[in-house]
Amino acid sequence: MVNGIIGEKLGMTQVFTSDGRAVPVTVIEAGPCAVVQVKTKEKDGYNAVQLSFKEIKKARRVNKPSAGHFKKANLPPARYLKEFRTDTAGAEVGQKVFADIFKKGDIVDVTGITIGKGFQGVMKRHGFAGGPASHGSMFHRAPGSIGSSSYPSRVWKNKKLPGHMGNERKTVQGLEIIDVRKEDNLILIKGAVPGCKGRLVVLNKSKKG
Repeated sequence: MVNGIIGEKLGMTQVFTSDGRAVPVTVIEAGPCAVVQVKTKEKDGYNAVQLSFKEIKKARRVNKPSAGHFKKANLPPARYLKEFRTDTAGAEVGQKVFADIFKKGDIVDVTGITIGKGFQGVMKRHGFAGGPASHGSMFHRAPGSIGSSSYPSRVWKNKKLPGHMGNERKTVQGLEIIDVRKEDNLILIKGAVPGCKGRLVVLNKSKKG
């Protein structure tokens, strides 16, 4: 029914394989998610399933449009809503989606918001080499010349310069699932995924396999 799930990044650890190798894994609390809305091509122009995650305990924290949306589905309000483009056959409002829609060995794409780094210079942000580190060089971590003389008498578009780094939506493709623990709503994914601890992540079945 659904080809993905909403989760929260809990952090990283390591697990050991049967042959004794240590594998770094990211632990994700995946679901349980509830089906809030089923969209069909006939009614909405496309097929999709809308899932909710992280129930909100205090009703006053939900605005009226959101409260009405959840009330229509006869479900408690939730903090997150995400749509998954998928075949809607068999999908019904109120159904629960658990971590076991994936299994060990599956390949997934993980989307999240990267860790914010604040305002950074060209060396950290773009990997510039910088200038001589010796005394008196006057050129250590600066970007250097950025103009093009009399023509065009301006800085070219898309010039690599200091600026805000991180806090962007990124997708890492082709990550392997090492283990799925349905009773704890946990999915262990090999390697790192975007975002810091406590950040929302979205898991989808890999488009490239």
